Amino acid sequence: MTTWPRTPSSPSPTAPNRPELSDHPILGVIPGTPIDLLLVNAPLRDYTLRPRVNDFTLPVLGMGYLATYAAAQGFTVGVLDGESLGLGIGRIQAIVNEVAPRWVGFNLLAPTYHLSARIAAGLDPAIQIMVGGHQAKAMPQAVIEDPRFARLEALVVGEGETRVAELLEDHHHRVRLPGVMWRDPVLGTPVTGGIPGTAWHLAPDINALPFVDRRFFAADPYRSEGGPLEAAMVGARGCPYDCSFCGAAVSANPDVTIRTREPANIIAEMDELHARYGVTAFRFVDDLFLGHERFIRRCMAAFSEVGVGGRYVWDATGRINILARVDDALLETLASNGCREVALGIESGSERLLGHIGKRIRPDLTREVVRRLTRLGISVKGYFILGLPTETYHELEATVRHVHELWDLTDNMPGGFRASVFEFRPYPGTPEWHRLMATGQYDPADLLDYTAVDLTDDGLDEAMRARDEFNFSVNLQFGEVELSHVRRRLVELARIQHDRSSTR
Repeated sequence: MTTWPRTPSSPSPTAPNRPELSDHPILGVIPGTPIDLLLVNAPLRDYTLRPRVNDFTLPVLGMGYLATYAAAQGFTVGVLDGESLGLGIGRIQAIVNEVAPRWVGFNLLAPTYHLSARIAAGLDPAIQIMVGGHQAKAMPQAVIEDPRFARLEALVVGEGETRVAELLEDHHHRVRLPGVMWRDPVLGTPVTGGIPGTAWHLAPDINALPFVDRRFFAADPYRSEGGPLEAAMVGARGCPYDCSFCGAAVSANPDVTIRTREPANIIAEMDELHARYGVTAFRFVDDLFLGHERFIRRCMAAFSEVGVGGRYVWDATGRINILARVDDALLETLASNGCREVALGIESGSERLLGHIGKRIRPDLTREVVRRLTRLGISVKGYFILGLPTETYHELEATVRHVHELWDLTDNMPGGFRASVFEFRPYPGTPEWHRLMATGQYDPADLLDYTAVDLTDDGLDEAMRARDEFNFSVNLQFGEVELSHVRRRLVELARIQHDRSSTR
């Protein structure tokens, strides 16, 4: 296999702030170059019907890893990010058919599945199709049997870097690749490849993978108004927890081996991004960066040794139950090493409901962790879910009060607290999905009927603007509280948070 260079290289012509994006929406290739693989990130809406109103989306890091690895093996790869560029379905189909890649790859997610399928149905029959992503893993047979994916050559379950490269070499390799599925041309039934000795494909060595090439992203690195240049990263793959609503739940991902990157490898990528683009801020978006005490201690020791805190700032996701039991000295080390903000899955203010969804936390534990972090100058972003299954009016209001308590608790702290509140949405394959289906009350088609929801007044409201990519729903009531009340509370909290962020 080709080894990706670990030394800084000259900026690519598709570096951040590139004005040519509107003319050349396919990232990572020179226009006119024959393409082996075009990876398509379907939009959350058909933006032909309503223009995209938010101005920022996180990069699809998984797609970036696939593109980078395949390019390192000598293939020509491009990325068409329909969400980031706000493209309509017809426009995406026209772009793909015009460049006529050998393969098109889709990242299938529940909210965008039907849009991906519509795009696939309108592609030239000569283009081979591969798919992956959470929806492909959770419902592979349904995807394979979907007539809109009639020309599907490969469904890749799980981490796909090495298997995608093998498929690009020759699609007949699918018969020996574990976790690769397709439709039997005679019987019409799903077939799975794999031969002895190939299981390593399912868990690539994350320390040996190439650093993600940012030429495949439309908006990363990214500079927020008045802020430093930032880039998104991952420090680990997999999650050992089983939160009932989460697509990363361990029970929904039996194929995933939980792995953390070596701290030296993480630091090397940070340094490369700084040397190449001038990045000085990083967002670790994986579940385990601050979710495993042994890794936190190893990583912070390495950060301290090379003085990361004197050069960079960074944000990370964290686990409340882990941070609650570490000592103050370790939290102080996080701060001295440049930790700017920790994102926490708080979800609810009801202890009963927290137990029901498998969070392993209590509201008093959350308050203590938020207090300890913010007094050190580390800000906290808290995620909350309204409308969870079995939630009562009293429990929803407890969550609303919990948000206000955390705002009040941190008003005079060096670090701030901000809340991000979502409506519950079921995802196939998760523990909550199975629990809902076991009730016999729901049709899978209804649970998958995601639609965009406009939470703004007349389509324009600055408090909702940045949430455009998150406002989607299956429009079902799962607890005691009516959906209209759930959304009213969600909008109220979002507007208060917007006002607080504007004045802090």
